[in-house]
Amino acid sequence: MELPLDHFRLIGVSPSATSEEILRAFQLRLDKTPDDGFTYEVLTQRSELLRLTADLLSDPDSRREYENLLLDGVSGLDLSSNREVAGLILLWESGSPKEAFKITRKALQPPQTPALGSSRESDLTLLAALTSRDAAIQEQEQRSYSNAADFLQEGIQVLQRMGKLVELRKNLEEDLASLLPYRILDLLSRDLKEYESHKKGLSLLENLIIKRGGLEGNNKSEYNKFLNQQEFESFFQQIKPLLTLQEQIDLFLGLQKRGSGEAGFLAFLSLTANGFASRKPEKLFEARKILKKLNLSGLDSMPLIGCLDLLLADVEQCSARFLSSSDEKLRDWLNNYPGEKLEAICLFCKNWLENDVLVGYRDIDLKEIDLDSWFQDREIQEFIEQLERKQNRTILTSNFQNQPESNAKESLKDLSLDPEINEDNFEERRLPFPGGIKKDEKQVIKENIYTDEIIKNKSLELYNFAIEKIAELKFIFGEVLEKNQIFYKSPYLIYFYAFLILFSFGIGVELLRKNFKKPLQDLEIIDNSALINKDNKVPNEDSNLNDKKKDLEKSNITFSDKINETSFLGEELTTASPSLEQIKYLINSWLVNKSNFLAGRGQINLSKIVQNDLINRLTKERQLDIQKGIYKNINTNIENIVFLTQTASRISVSVDLKYTEKILKIDGELINETTFSPFLKVKYILGFSNNSWKLVDYISGA
Repeated sequence: MELPLDHFRLIGVSPSATSEEILRAFQLRLDKTPDDGFTYEVLTQRSELLRLTADLLSDPDSRREYENLLLDGVSGLDLSSNREVAGLILLWESGSPKEAFKITRKALQPPQTPALGSSRESDLTLLAALTSRDAAIQEQEQRSYSNAADFLQEGIQVLQRMGKLVELRKNLEEDLASLLPYRILDLLSRDLKEYESHKKGLSLLENLIIKRGGLEGNNKSEYNKFLNQQEFESFFQQIKPLLTLQEQIDLFLGLQKRGSGEAGFLAFLSLTANGFASRKPEKLFEARKILKKLNLSGLDSMPLIGCLDLLLADVEQCSARFLSSSDEKLRDWLNNYPGEKLEAICLFCKNWLENDVLVGYRDIDLKEIDLDSWFQDREIQEFIEQLERKQNRTILTSNFQNQPESNAKESLKDLSLDPEINEDNFEERRLPFPGGIKKDEKQVIKENIYTDEIIKNKSLELYNFAIEKIAELKFIFGEVLEKNQIFYKSPYLIYFYAFLILFSFGIGVELLRKNFKKPLQDLEIIDNSALINKDNKVPNEDSNLNDKKKDLEKSNITFSDKINETSFLGEELTTASPSLEQIKYLINSWLVNKSNFLAGRGQINLSKIVQNDLINRLTKERQLDIQKGIYKNINTNIENIVFLTQTASRISVSVDLKYTEKILKIDGELINETTFSPFLKVKYILGFSNNSWKLVDYISGA
């Protein structure tokens, strides 16, 4: 065997050492015999090699001859087979553990494998363990943590294969576990062109987090005693900026599927960053879905969802989100902001993107967050315009098609603007329920007698509905245009021209409406007469409601006071043109029964006045609360109610609602309380179906 070692290094002196220094070093090496468990035989051979080296270097003639060999390029030492292990020990002691380990490992492999149970096998196995550990320490000192881990792994594999030194193997395994964070840092900090190293680092990071039980560290693992939760969080803060945006999205989504809530929140931030930085608004929808499914203690998600609504130009919902925040300080700041409220929300959103969202990614370096450039981007404009066009198509289809009731309900399923409802896409948020005309008995009479008038009536209804939608569209985009100058470039002039066109269209339809005013009045007379019975009484004219009014008057209690009682029967409202008082009673029936149901008191039985979709949504909400072990105590009071629109099949009203909501645990412990001051403005939409009016949708903050 030839060792990469000369006599000077073997005995531990410099080539310029004197004979006295050589003899003194020789004596020190003899006295410092390794006591790690080597056999007596190999230690004797070690001493013999040291003695031969000291004799050679202390004799002037022998030393001169050896130095000439070194000058000629001879640097290694040839050792006989019985002295190989002793030579490897001296190589290790000379400060070359990496070279000693590589040669030792090779000597333990076929065809050089020593005889099983021999002293050579024992000494080589022990030397492999010691040299691998020292080689790892040497690599760590040079901050080559991945190489250090490789030496430890190879040493562990040698000991496992030889089946010896169990305790020493455990020590190496502990060293390897404690080295893992540094190893990951080493691999991920390298250039992205080193693809295999980066991929290996990502795999090690994911495995570490999974074994620890997510980012929260819920599991007990061998890494916990080397890396507690606080140390892990500090380590992860160093690791995160070394990952690209897509790598973080993939990592956090995978960890969320394994039950890590913290990873879910980071996935929400990463998807939001992807949507904003890459101008991909569809990613904002994915981010919102994730956030709504999270159940993190102390997380106020309303302003975060509000920021997403703002980026999607949904100003109305954005404002409602912020007002629904459980953070009292945030609401006070918003309400007391010296400028416009939307300006304050834009400022909040900009700071949030800058400080929490678009930081900590290897491939994102946005020096300034510019909301103006986001809204001016052509792709963003086209995306929002496409959604608006799709909304308009849906409205026209719903008004002109006379589809079966079951199909209509299916096509209009899960339409809501209430922040407490889980919206799944942008179209659902923006699309209100348009009602629709059903073929009931009254309409059969109309079709048989006045077919032309029905067509005119539908046109008038379409006109009213279009006017209402124009107002909503103007509210959504108009405030941004006029007050905040976010949209001020020429592409947005298209909205002005579109408004002029629609306005002109409305004028034309209005002229048609006036021309058909008399036939429509005649139609209403026939319509009402068809419902009068032989005794000249109008059945279903809310006689029960009128009886209740009389009973209340006798007891000196006003009707408006009584409708705030805690029980409402939910009786059908069949009047063709209901009054505000009747609509108020219907809405109160919904609010009170909804409050009782969410508080765990009774069941919902409002199918006569509320569409099944709303009831189903409320049932799902209650089931989710039961799973979380909570219930809701909601107090409401209608302060004011006014008509917005009213047609034969659709009514919308605006309600000023005093609203307080408390979320409590089953044992009564208060979790959160939300109060709208002075009131919450809600838009309620009713549709005429099966000879009665039903609540089909409501929009909070409208």
